[in-house]
Amino acid sequence: MAGAVDDTLQDRFWSGCVGETAVETHYDGRRVRCYADRPANLAAMFRDLAAQFSERDAVVSDDLRLSFGELDGRSARIAGGLSAFGVGSGDRVALLLDNGWEFVAALLACNRLGAICVPIGIRQRRAELEFLLNDCGAAVLIHEAALAENVPPSDAIPGLRRRIAVGGVVAGATTLDDLLGCDPMYGGAEIGEEDVAVILYTSGTTGRPKGAMLTHFGIVQSSLAFSRCLSFTEEERALAAIPLSHVSGLVGIFYSALIAGGALVAMRSGYRVPDLLETAARERISYTIMVPALYTLATMQPDLAAYDLSAWRIGCFGGAPMPEATIATLARMLPDLVLVNAYGSTETTSPTTIMPPGLNPSHPDSVGQVVPCGRVEIRSEDGALLQPGETGELWISGPMVVPGYWNRPEADREAFVDGAWRSGDIGTVDADGFVKVFDRLKDMINRAGFKVFSAEVENVLNHHPAIVEAAVVGRPDPVLGERVHAVVRPVEGSALDEASVRAFCAERMADYKVPETVVLTSDPLPRNANGKLQKPALRARLTESDR
Repeated sequence: MAGAVDDTLQDRFWSGCVGETAVETHYDGRRVRCYADRPANLAAMFRDLAAQFSERDAVVSDDLRLSFGELDGRSARIAGGLSAFGVGSGDRVALLLDNGWEFVAALLACNRLGAICVPIGIRQRRAELEFLLNDCGAAVLIHEAALAENVPPSDAIPGLRRRIAVGGVVAGATTLDDLLGCDPMYGGAEIGEEDVAVILYTSGTTGRPKGAMLTHFGIVQSSLAFSRCLSFTEEERALAAIPLSHVSGLVGIFYSALIAGGALVAMRSGYRVPDLLETAARERISYTIMVPALYTLATMQPDLAAYDLSAWRIGCFGGAPMPEATIATLARMLPDLVLVNAYGSTETTSPTTIMPPGLNPSHPDSVGQVVPCGRVEIRSEDGALLQPGETGELWISGPMVVPGYWNRPEADREAFVDGAWRSGDIGTVDADGFVKVFDRLKDMINRAGFKVFSAEVENVLNHHPAIVEAAVVGRPDPVLGERVHAVVRPVEGSALDEASVRAFCAERMADYKVPETVVLTSDPLPRNANGKLQKPALRARLTESDR
């Protein structure tokens, strides 16, 4: 089939994971294949889990351990308090919260009310918060008391009716403890599965952030995809070391473990790698998603062997290739850990592809197979469907693709075509359905007419044993248009220099792809809270240095 992954390939690779499916119509005309046996909505899903697993761990947060029954009680009281404040179906409740039970209980309270939860990364500053809160029309903001100074004044967010502080007392705000004293709301609103459950804002690397509308239907479908493809059970213990305010943490970790009856172990921000390893060992973690750099830093811990990580069976990663040295160390130190590459986005409610467990070594340059019920097509600039192996833009469709952006009809018309989302990523699909992602359209470097995929150069750099992480951007040039520029973070204490970096690349790629300038830095590369490289920040630094 030209340039697309068909259902027969997916069924072959995901045999036993799919279950009963049906082709249904959703979102005013999209025809999608989807899981037929599914919860009606997220509130119904949690209600059934709380009844079935009442005494089992649901959330571990700091020194607190909440069972499903206890978490149900706390979320019911928060829902009761929000309802008393006038929050109802469709109202937006923004969360400016770190990972923890408070985030989870507030999220589930919104699900129960039919309200729309709007998680916001805790690193956002006042001006950014002002835009986000006004853009979504938040009725309530639940925020860390320690972040109160970042919250805009009331006259800057006139639609906000109530502020709720967590972890302290803040002038003008109710406390979360006040809500926990309210009468519980165990019933719920009438919720349609296509109703919006969560608004997640894109990173905003090109203009203002857009709020992707994640529905109950989409979150359920994505959670089932992760859970079934990775064989989750109620014994699963998922570690959230990335923010729950971003799609990988929210859907790829929390909801995906939850739908199987598993437990979430939440790590607050600011942890160190030894803290992560100690928590993973103590809580018998079985699954997580992290960026490759974090795995690499874990392998550099001199006492890694002292931590009992024998329960850790699945380590998902994405956003960059896993260095060969890291793969080798993990294979030696943690032989039962299976590394699984995955690819997705906010607009696809997390997973578009997952590498079938065990196939990563034989397909190191692929991000895996399209998830059951999903579809990826490779199209040219004019929208023509391309053949297997040809390079073009990934158009993604399926039940996990969001219906659109919050109040952005023009952006919807540009990004969504006949139910497919134009990802802006350049890649290919081979004859066996394995997907490769080369670069963002906007990150491709044009060097005197030669197209250089920055991700291709980064893949080579990240396989250098003395490099922790690397990023490549185009350096403006009056003659060639752009030159290839690399920013590299070496292993601490290594003798890496610019010449050795360039020599390493020159042995592995065409001369026009080899970085002509290299900057070595001891600082972590700029990333958003979801772990994605922030190329605009690197370009800004380059522009400043060239002045």
